[in-house]
Amino acid sequence: MTVPKIVGWIALAVAIVGAFVHIPYAAAILVVAGLIVGCFIAAEDHVRVIVTALALTALSGTLSAIPAVGSYAATILSSFGVFVSGGALMIIILNVWRRFKP
Repeated sequence: MTVPKIVGWIALAVAIVGAFVHIPYAAAILVVAGLIVGCFIAAEDHVRVIVTALALTALSGTLSAIPAVGSYAATILSSFGVFVSGGALMIIILNVWRRFKP
């Protein structure tokens, strides 16, 4: 397994466990994990990651309407959206850096 896959699995575990118990600084952990994984994303996947981050962030709350499990599912997807948003942010930062570097 590669570093991005290991960090991705850890982020998924934090997102799932964080839906049921309080994890201090869970959002910070997920953003930092996303920033790490964002360094390894191939150029042909950049648009897909950015769109996924936007979709997860915008649509994760729709699952709250499901009785009993909806709030947990929404929290898991919302937390995973924070992770993917960190990756998208790193992609954007690297693209800006490559555009303006000397």
